[in-house]
Amino acid sequence: MRPDVWASELEEVLLRIGHRFGRVDLRRRMRDYVRGLLGPVGRKNGWQLAEYVGHDVPAGLQHLLNRARWDPDEVRDDLQEYVAERLGDSDGVLIIDETGFLKKGTTSAGVQRQHSGTAGRTENCQVAVFAAYASTRGRTLVDRQLYLPKSWTSDRERCRAAGVPDGLAFATKTEIARHLVTRALASPLPIAWVTADALYGQDWHFRRMLEEAGLGYVVAVPKSQQVKSLAGSWRIDQLISDAPDDAWQRLSCGDGAKGPRVYDWAAAMLPAVPFFEGDGPSHRRWVLARRSIACPDEIAYYLAYAATGTTVNQLVTVAGSRWAIECCFQSAKNECGLDQYEVRRYPGWYRHITLAMLAHAFLAAMAAANIAEGAAETDLSSSRSAWRRSASSWQLAALEQVTVSAHSTP
Repeated sequence: MRPDVWASELEEVLLRIGHRFGRVDLRRRMRDYVRGLLGPVGRKNGWQLAEYVGHDVPAGLQHLLNRARWDPDEVRDDLQEYVAERLGDSDGVLIIDETGFLKKGTTSAGVQRQHSGTAGRTENCQVAVFAAYASTRGRTLVDRQLYLPKSWTSDRERCRAAGVPDGLAFATKTEIARHLVTRALASPLPIAWVTADALYGQDWHFRRMLEEAGLGYVVAVPKSQQVKSLAGSWRIDQLISDAPDDAWQRLSCGDGAKGPRVYDWAAAMLPAVPFFEGDGPSHRRWVLARRSIACPDEIAYYLAYAATGTTVNQLVTVAGSRWAIECCFQSAKNECGLDQYEVRRYPGWYRHITLAMLAHAFLAAMAAANIAEGAAETDLSSSRSAWRRSASSWQLAALEQVTVSAHSTP
């Protein structure tokens, strides 16, 4: 893309949020900060950002994050409107996941020794739950909420010292996820699907909320996940282990860094419950499994909810879109300094993260525009199994027909 087009688009983004900053000097600092996050800065901390944008000292940028009066949630709302315009699609997917930010000391808001998926172990860190938006046009982060452990919410003096609002109570990560989904549904983002890993997928309240909102979902669950019907309850791994060989099909769930991500997949619709869903339900529930080709013992399990007529290919594509948020985390950290902040207080964290998300959304929109520009230029199973084939898809028959071995498995 030509530099003048790039600069014009960035100016449009900065003008979009400029009214959220009541003073001229704040608008200038915000512009400098975002330009610095997008610039070729080795480490995007206060001093290096200030040097890149021509400030003698970082005091002005630090004031923007720590003491100036502006609301990062309003900027987030503008960000979601921008993403809806540039990347929005009727089949858009909202992706929920958390990431960790390694920290030293005990004063940064929400910090404690806790599991960090980023590090893959327990570390002294902050953890935040994010929402990303993905469509055929691109992907980017659209919302965030800092997780505050009980060690923080139970200590009001510690919270006040870190700028945490007095009325903020403890919320689990799955409760935070529901908040993110609720806010996204109130935004202009066109959302058809939600996907998340097993931490969120195993939460019944999370799945039920999505169903009540009329959203399709494909969420990971642990192998011990119970699949329930009027006939009883069974572990999902038991049902999948009963799948006949020809229920598995080799499908790509999307392109990765090394090309298509191909796995063996098995999917089956669960029996409808006429008492609750009527004779012709508009949506159906599914079980889904992904098996590694190289290591067949490695199986991931999913629960899904989708409009009647949805194909297995569509479910597989949604399941595969969950990796988009990992790509967003990586690129936002590497390219926009998402994790390179020096703020410790709660308001400063939200301000930096929101502006870094805005910078990342701009890059995603530019990538989508480049792609669009380039495109324009080129222009039968055992009778004891609960698995039954119906037309072009597999279904689970009445679950009381599950094999005796499945019943006896603990």
